[in-house]
Amino acid sequence: MSSYIDSRKPSKHGDYKDCPPLVVEFLYNSETIRGLSPRTVNGYYIDLRTFFRFLKLHRGLVPADTPLEEIPILELDLTFIAAVTTSEIYEFLHYVTRERENSAATRARKLSCLKGFFKYLCNKKKVLQNNPTDDVDTPALKKRLPKYLSLPEGIELLKNIQSDFYERDYCIITLFLNCGMRLSELVNINITDLQDDGTIRILGKGDKERLVYLNNACKNALHRLCEERAKLPNLQDRQALFVSKRTGRRLSARRVQQIVDACLQQAGLSGKGYSAHKLRHTAATMMYQEGHVDMLALKEILGHAHVSTTEIYTHLGNAQLKQAAQASPFADLDLEQTVSKDKRKD
Repeated sequence: MSSYIDSRKPSKHGDYKDCPPLVVEFLYNSETIRGLSPRTVNGYYIDLRTFFRFLKLHRGLVPADTPLEEIPILELDLTFIAAVTTSEIYEFLHYVTRERENSAATRARKLSCLKGFFKYLCNKKKVLQNNPTDDVDTPALKKRLPKYLSLPEGIELLKNIQSDFYERDYCIITLFLNCGMRLSELVNINITDLQDDGTIRILGKGDKERLVYLNNACKNALHRLCEERAKLPNLQDRQALFVSKRTGRRLSARRVQQIVDACLQQAGLSGKGYSAHKLRHTAATMMYQEGHVDMLALKEILGHAHVSTTEIYTHLGNAQLKQAAQASPFADLDLEQTVSKDKRKD
């Protein structure tokens, strides 16, 4: 993540002083009108800056040995941008593949940013007639089953938490495993987000609010945390639910990741590719596979904008695949012993 986003205030960003005016307008529109998160817009900023720096180098407007990060783009105007061709889009994708070793997923994200930018100029600003990204296909992505903890592993994780602030860390793991919230959503929870009706208010991507119902495990963990939190002598961020025992300030996303990693290690689950995000996937998978939660309900719980996103959480486990195989009407039909030899073909 670029230092452009203030890690202490992830909802704040700079003013894009090194970008052309049209890029700045697109970035502001993405956040204020489309409601994208500052982190998403920050990603757009980085991708567009990289693209236009590459173009100046590719078009020979700077010496060939100029480091990409030293190429200024502030002076680029509509004439320069309007001259972008489909061929140059492909050249850029080839560059980030070869020189930067970007994965297909990363290239797809960069292309999505470019498509959004040129669509904005064509359809919203109406300053361009032709969109050079129209005929560029998104890189094919390999479909992989995301990692998730099994039910026994989840239980082991909860049983082996060791911490100088046990109630906090136990509550963090419990909310991840039961509610499936994102890391950023958990970090930003305030005391006032806990509702009297047994729900919790979550502020998701694009500042979209949703209410998540809490089960007994979550309610009990939150109750114990709030009791211990109230005893802290140096509580600084009084609104924050999850705070540091040492400083009394809201935990950062990185600190929560470290807490989760430590808990995984204590439970003997390190080195398996598990992380805070995998706990979110675990919650969704368990709700779908074990709890038989409807996909539309799961979409609302997870805060997805489209049900197509939720489908990645509905992959079938081995037990379900085995059950499906046994469900065939031919599963127990074996005619090997009854078919006469003279009817068999070589």
